[in-house]
Amino acid sequence: MSVSAKDVKQLRDRTGAGMLECKKALEETGGDLEAAIDFLRSRGAAKAAKRAEKSANEGTVGYYIHHGGRIGVLVELNCETDFVANTEDFQELARDLAMHVAASNPLAVRESDLDPEVVERERQVYLEQVREEGKPEQIQEKIVEGKLRKFFEDYTLMKQPFVKDPNRTIEDLITTVSAKTGEKIEVARFARFAVGEGSN
Repeated sequence: MSVSAKDVKQLRDRTGAGMLECKKALEETGGDLEAAIDFLRSRGAAKAAKRAEKSANEGTVGYYIHHGGRIGVLVELNCETDFVANTEDFQELARDLAMHVAASNPLAVRESDLDPEVVERERQVYLEQVREEGKPEQIQEKIVEGKLRKFFEDYTLMKQPFVKDPNRTIEDLITTVSAKTGEKIEVARFARFAVGEGSN
C-alpha cells in the first residue's frame, strides 16, 4: 500500500524514529498509526543494544527533594536527541533515578566509577574477615570476590534494585526505557546532598 508523507511525518513526530523506519512501519501495519507505533516500539529493544556505541549528548537533569528538605539529589541523564529528552518516559526516568539515589545513597554510577582505593580497602576488610573465620586458603579469594560482587550490587547505582520495583535493577529500568525510546540512555553522574552529611 502507499503511505502518505503526512502520515510518515505524524508517526515520526510521535516516535522520533527515522523517516524510512516510519514509512516501513506504516506499510507493515496497513497505515494504522497506533499499530505502527507498537511496531516501532517492539523493534526498539534490539536497536537499543545496537546503539550502545552511539554518543548520548542530549538529556536532562532530574531532581528530587525529600520531604522536609533534608535530602536533595541531582541526576544527569543523557540520551541521543532532544526529542527523546523531552518525552514523558525520559523525564519520568530522570525523576525516578533522583528519588532512588535519595533513598539508596549509592557511591558511584557504575563499578568502574568507584575509587580504586575504596574497592581495595573493602577487599582487604573481606580478606581479613575470611581469615578470621578460618576459611581454607584456597577458597578465601573466591569468598572475597563474592563479597565484593555484593558490595558493588549494594553501592553502585546501576546494580542496585530499583526502590519502586526491587525485582528490577536500575540497569534493567534504563534498558526498558531505552528500548521504548529506541535511543541509548545513560546516567552521566549524580550528586546527593544531605543536611549535616556533606555530598557524594
